[in-house]
Amino acid sequence: MTDRRYRVFMMDLWATVPYYTAYLSRALLAEGVDVTVGSITYYLDQDCFASRGIKVDPGLLDVVGKFPLPRLPRRALKLLEALVNLSALTVRFLVSPPEVIHVQFLPMLKWRLPLDFWFLEFCRKRGSKIVLTVHDLLPHDTGETFKRTFFELYRMADRIICHSDHIRARLVAEFSVFEDKVSVIPHGPFFYDLPLAGPEQTPRSIEVESDPVLVLWQGIIFPYKGVDLLLLAWQKVEAQGGDCRLMIAGTGTPELLEQIREGVKRLELKRVELQLRFVSETELVALYRAADVVVYPYRAITTSGALATGLALGKAIVASDLPVFRELLANRENALLVDPQDSVELAAALIELAQDEALRKRLASRVREMNFGDQSWLSIAKKAVQAYESVLSPGHRPAPRQ
Repeated sequence: MTDRRYRVFMMDLWATVPYYTAYLSRALLAEGVDVTVGSITYYLDQDCFASRGIKVDPGLLDVVGKFPLPRLPRRALKLLEALVNLSALTVRFLVSPPEVIHVQFLPMLKWRLPLDFWFLEFCRKRGSKIVLTVHDLLPHDTGETFKRTFFELYRMADRIICHSDHIRARLVAEFSVFEDKVSVIPHGPFFYDLPLAGPEQTPRSIEVESDPVLVLWQGIIFPYKGVDLLLLAWQKVEAQGGDCRLMIAGTGTPELLEQIREGVKRLELKRVELQLRFVSETELVALYRAADVVVYPYRAITTSGALATGLALGKAIVASDLPVFRELLANRENALLVDPQDSVELAAALIELAQDEALRKRLASRVREMNFGDQSWLSIAKKAVQAYESVLSPGHRPAPRQ
């Protein structure tokens, strides 16, 4: 198909993956796709969408994300706002459903009343095709508790987008998804397009410290991302000596943040800087550009926007030797890959990079050759268009039902 006179509703109603939604939507608009971004304002970065030329339309209300609120009241109000928006969208799509609903996240899927899932079922009955991006194969750190629920979601979708061949193989093997129903489209980078930060935006610690080597861990903190393993490894790095520093930048639950603080104290780490808060876009780019090494000690992964950012900004990388990472990284070619359970091996890789400037420069150069940037997102958008058109084609086989 070449006729693009169809409408796409990009569904991330709680702004769960706002940067992915914003960058992808911007690229789709550049490709001439009629996209409506169904999301609320991202409360931690209220300019996330507007700064990329995106106007959000979650249905009716977009209020909660515009005000600083404590965690529990914010969640309760987001739920009420989501219920109003789902009701408004149901009425709207009863009259005029979009041809494609591209789902980024369904936050209610784990509840006893998965209203967003039921909303998609309603939209299918109204004729919309459902395209689903798999950001997490299953919710992290929940085992197989929700496997049956996600099995139903994957059966319901007309087309599934995932970011690696490894995840496609797992969808086929573990969830009985038809292989030809899955499109493998890489994850794009974030923040590569922001200008260099001036001194007023750069975290003070970067300016005043003179360590020749800065190692950065950045992201939203979850147990599977291995910060505890990194702290154990860093104890060995400090014991080795040398003039290097670790920065951990990101936010998470209060419990996890306190565990990290306690871990630093318990291990008596001296050269660890904690930025346990939301880091703005500008600060984040300043951190990445100041870093000599970025580290991803994950225990498991479906996809990683943080890795894509490290690739886009051309950094030397240490990462866990996981199948998803191996599709982008090759050991000693453009990264050092280590056993995801072995703090000794992780420490050895960090020590090697800290001591070997030539190796750092070679790995970073190989990363830059991958050319992650605007062209990446335009390529991603073209492949997303192919996924849309595959489900809109006359010969499309509907998703099977039980």
